[in-house]
Amino acid sequence: MRAAEGGAHEDGGKHISGGEKLARFEDLQENALYLMQKAFTHARGTPDFFQLKVEAISEPIQFIPPLQPKWHDVKTVSKGRQLAKHFLSQCGIGDSVIEQSFVELEQNYHVRGAIVIDVHTGRRIDDRENRGIRVTRFDWDPNSYKKWLKEESIKDNTRMKEAIALATKVCSHEATVAELCWSDDPDYTTGYVASPNFGYQRISPLKELGDEQGGRIIFVDLKEDLESYLSFLEKTPVLIGWEEKEWI
Repeated sequence: MRAAEGGAHEDGGKHISGGEKLARFEDLQENALYLMQKAFTHARGTPDFFQLKVEAISEPIQFIPPLQPKWHDVKTVSKGRQLAKHFLSQCGIGDSVIEQSFVELEQNYHVRGAIVIDVHTGRRIDDRENRGIRVTRFDWDPNSYKKWLKEESIKDNTRMKEAIALATKVCSHEATVAELCWSDDPDYTTGYVASPNFGYQRISPLKELGDEQGGRIIFVDLKEDLESYLSFLEKTPVLIGWEEKEWI
């Protein structure tokens, strides 16, 4: 799903909301309604462009265990970003690349998807311009999600649920070094750093209340061609959780 105000995104419309669900046929109506409500009740405004695309999945679906979450509440945005930079440095990312990534995120907040950066040079390597990379074809396995909440003693939270699902898919690829994200929602100041090494580090705040600037950066160390990596993010179907037989 994607929604914009002032026309479609490609016609210069302001991005309002986006969303992704992976559902069985019998759950299509419920999920379509959820995505519609998400688009038309968003803090960024009321869209006049709304597009919902439904695609059948024929490929085998991979099951990927969720990243381990941790929460960090700090007093200021400055301290939040300092902590985010610390986690990125723990992934072996150089200081200059980290600083460049924050500049990239602040200057290109209008990019609708993720910006992919080479971890060695700090250079943006995707060719999608304002569209960015849309991580798609992922969702939580419903049974696994319920059991995960119970095991972790976590209350159900839609934002967290969706963020961990996306970060888990991104970090499951061997070329991903880390991901940095904070929301473009003006009423949501939380963001995260995710990595295959230390999981999902939720940090609040990473921006000021009322700020509509946000985005996503994926740091990669490519040992294969870029298109193969982007194809995984955009096309490979993934359910977050465990196959039911593994819970028995």
